[in-house]
Amino acid sequence: MEHVSIDLWATNLEPAVPDLASWLAALEARVSQTAARGGHMLVLPEFACAQWLSFAPLDLPTENTMGWLYETGEIALPAIATMAAQYGVSVLAGTIPFASEVKDGVQTYFNRAWLLTPDGARHTQDKLSLTPLEVQSAGGVTVHGESINVFEWNGLRTAMIICLDTEFTDLWSRLGGLNLDLIIIPAKTDMITGYNRVFSCARARAIELQTAVCVLGAVGVPFGQAATDTGVGGASVFLPCDVGVSLDGIHATLTPQTAAMGTSHVLVAAHIPVGACRRLRNGLAEAEVTPALWDASHLVVQDRAQPVPESVG
Repeated sequence: MEHVSIDLWATNLEPAVPDLASWLAALEARVSQTAARGGHMLVLPEFACAQWLSFAPLDLPTENTMGWLYETGEIALPAIATMAAQYGVSVLAGTIPFASEVKDGVQTYFNRAWLLTPDGARHTQDKLSLTPLEVQSAGGVTVHGESINVFEWNGLRTAMIICLDTEFTDLWSRLGGLNLDLIIIPAKTDMITGYNRVFSCARARAIELQTAVCVLGAVGVPFGQAATDTGVGGASVFLPCDVGVSLDGIHATLTPQTAAMGTSHVLVAAHIPVGACRRLRNGLAEAEVTPALWDASHLVVQDRAQPVPESVG
């Protein structure tokens, strides 16, 4: 493909929904709008499923939250797959907990992103690094993933990276050698600092890897617990900064959205030039620089603060 059109829904998690059927109906309305615009994909943010907590059982123990979201997700995913097939639109359903192994008698869960396509395929990616809240096992025991999953979507080499994973250089040095056409980052950041870290890193990664990077964050939190979690979100599509693609590297963007704004915007990112990025990345078009291909292994670190090793013999 030369161009791809993607809708990124900066979902407001605060409004209560009465049941899963109502949530699915709202999602279907968005999928229908994406299809009417000729869009290829609708993306939801990390833990978009947290809105389901507004209809969770009142007596649900906190430590069973992940398990309940997983069970609800097992009901929701087939319905979302049906929408994808009906409307011809791929749906990245944010992240939903997924059961992993039992450790010391306790069920553990991945924070798993799901992309459901019209042909019935399900592509997944588990979060690779955990936030302090996930490490503390709030709501259930979360474990990190162990693999980077690259898959073909509409002829494009694609990967999904989840929120905090965007910030780690060593991960992206691995991604840089994979010739990716499209990277999608579902995120959920509590404060403006987290938003700025994730979105700033995503912009840098688009420059470094010479590819299109879509990043999306949720707005607000269920039940409006703004004192501890303000839920700053937004959406952007970043590109390489190169005269052959984009002068500023910003294809489309929303300003940061807070719970106080009460927004739930969809960023329509039409005609993302994945073909032009591919040609730059593969040397088929003149590029100003090719940062991801530069190898620093030949460099010697000269650090006067470190002792010089004594020669042997």
